Amino acid sequence: MSNRFRSDCPIASALDVVGDKWSLVVIRSMMLGARSFQDFHRGPEKIATNILSDRLARLTAWGLIEETEPRPGARGGYRLTPAGADLLPLLQAAARWGEAHLEDRRAIPDWFLKATPGDFLPEPPPPTRATPSGG
Repeated sequence: MSNRFRSDCPIASALDVVGDKWSLVVIRSMMLGARSFQDFHRGPEKIATNILSDRLARLTAWGLIEETEPRPGARGGYRLTPAGADLLPLLQAAARWGEAHLEDRRAIPDWFLKATPGDFLPEPPPPTRATPSGG
């Protein structure tokens, strides 16, 4: 992914990465449980498949999401990276603003407003215990 930004302003640069119409919707969907291409496509916004494919590729290239290994009999999916999960406060602020300033919006779930970025990251595997080698 190109590292060229329109300026050195961090706000403008962040918008170069996630400021299009769909990227934050995809990140929000991941925070709400979407993992597969079909999960995203079934969302209420009805994102076109070609745009969804492009956004998933862009978000992956920017390191905000990563592809997961396919399970037997299933396709791979996507999960947030720490950088993607760090967008949570931005989404929470946008949700609060939308609820306060736009009519007829659904209520924001309390769990979403109380969440932290770490809530959306996979659990680290349990530590392995070193075993002495026999001998």
